[in-house]
Amino acid sequence: MDALKTYEKWIACADEKTAAELSALTDQNEIKDRFYRELEFGTGGLRGVMAAGTNRMNSYVIGKATQGLAEYIKEQGIDARRRGVVIAHDSRNHSREFAEHTAAVLQANSITVYLFDSLRPTPMLSFAVRYLHAFAGIVITASHNPAEYNGYKVYFEDGGQLPPSVSDRIIHYIDRIDPFTVSVEPPETPEEGIKFQLIGKEVDDAYIAEVKKQAVHPELSKTGYRLIYTPLHGSGNIPVRRILKETGFDQVLLVQEQVEPDGNFPTVKSPNPENKECFTRAIALAKENSCDLIIGTDPDSDRVGIVVRDQSGDYITMTGNQVGALLTNYMLSQKQAMGTLPPNGAVVSTIVTTGMLKSICQKYGVTFFQTLTGFKFIGEKIHEFEQENSYTFLLGLEESYGYLAGTYARDKDAVVASMLIAEMAVYYHQQGKTLYDVMQDLYQEYGYYLEETVSITLKGMDGAEKIQALMSQFRNAPFNSLGDYEICGHNDYLTGKGIQNGTSYSLSLPQSNVLEFLFANGSTFVIRPSGTEPKIKLYYMIRDKDANAAQAMLHAVQAEMQSILGQA
Repeated sequence: MDALKTYEKWIACADEKTAAELSALTDQNEIKDRFYRELEFGTGGLRGVMAAGTNRMNSYVIGKATQGLAEYIKEQGIDARRRGVVIAHDSRNHSREFAEHTAAVLQANSITVYLFDSLRPTPMLSFAVRYLHAFAGIVITASHNPAEYNGYKVYFEDGGQLPPSVSDRIIHYIDRIDPFTVSVEPPETPEEGIKFQLIGKEVDDAYIAEVKKQAVHPELSKTGYRLIYTPLHGSGNIPVRRILKETGFDQVLLVQEQVEPDGNFPTVKSPNPENKECFTRAIALAKENSCDLIIGTDPDSDRVGIVVRDQSGDYITMTGNQVGALLTNYMLSQKQAMGTLPPNGAVVSTIVTTGMLKSICQKYGVTFFQTLTGFKFIGEKIHEFEQENSYTFLLGLEESYGYLAGTYARDKDAVVASMLIAEMAVYYHQQGKTLYDVMQDLYQEYGYYLEETVSITLKGMDGAEKIQALMSQFRNAPFNSLGDYEICGHNDYLTGKGIQNGTSYSLSLPQSNVLEFLFANGSTFVIRPSGTEPKIKLYYMIRDKDANAAQAMLHAVQAEMQSILGQA
């Protein structure tokens, strides 16, 4: 698209405030970056920096996307319009404004709207779509991204993210819409069966009731067990505190500076519980109160991170992979001991999540499935199990701090994960162990799985081009070794082809721009562009029976990759 021509059109057609913002721009590169493309609507919706422009998050871009969704809903008939759309939002700047603008566009198209009365977690939106039998759902959030970002995520009638066939049809409509022609004026005469409804307590109560059902040991006494919780200025504050209180935790200490919703996230560099920096205040509070466990959730409360105390009293940040292994082991071992582990039980994870999960599932006779990166693929598996009446879904998890137990929602849920993590901590505490101790036990039993994810940010048009160039380079000239460790094969999920030890095969997962390299000792290395941020992501997944050998391999492989990327 012609960036300058589009820029001039926006100045001419946009509202006075937006036109003034754009007219004040003097940096030609900034103008080009804002208008060289339209913010891409993928299967997960939109995400970008908040500002005026086609490549930014603003009311015009949101209005255009919503009108595209509205056209698709109208195509499905009157029943789809009457069932309508549920809308939620998190604590980010402009989130409520964007949610209300979305609602107005849908109302203008005679589509029922259920709008939450205040901020809610993303998994609650997924639940509400199912609970209200709505046709679709939208949540305004950029999850764990920095404060300047916001996003627009669309869900389908099963509570999962849009299937490709539906998102493709919506994109077909979006591409034909002029954002300056989108109406927010409601019809003069409301159509029969079309309504606007604020929702809140009823949905909250129903959601919490479903989360409680996922407890493994609800009878376990939690009285007196102290833990720290921080919502990191996000939407987890009320539901996480509520579920902990209602399941028996009476000693939940809060990081008071991080309790209130604040889209500027003033106490952290980025509200991402993957970063230990987010827990600085929580760790200080834990030391003052001699707590073994800290729980933190991101702004839309779909991700959860934890910090635990080790034998020496130090506070250790657990990775998403470690928490995933702990939860899987806890749930499967306890259900087996109680005789409640179903014979057709299934655990679902992604190709970039720790290989320890497969070993744990094998021990307990549970089928283990892998999907591409992204929890929407795990949600699709749940739907597949139900349609085919084949497996009982037990747990879904991914390395990026996302977990779901139960099928009441179809996205990762930090509320249920917080409940289960806290329960698990109490269970082992009563055996004289911390979660750090249990993790060491798992390493002794299954071997050392050392995983590390590295994200390299490459912003703007030049960055996007470099990311594609790097993927092409690695695809066209695959590694034979890294850090002097032999690579015996690789899987290219874009072509759907793999090769290992000279044998070629086809891959069963959908096409995606992902490369996976297979080491001779069973370790793997994965590289892919992020689907939501201007980043290329590297996943090091090292395994060895010996901890020192695993560390040595991780350092050697990382060092060579850093050298390769530095020369690129």
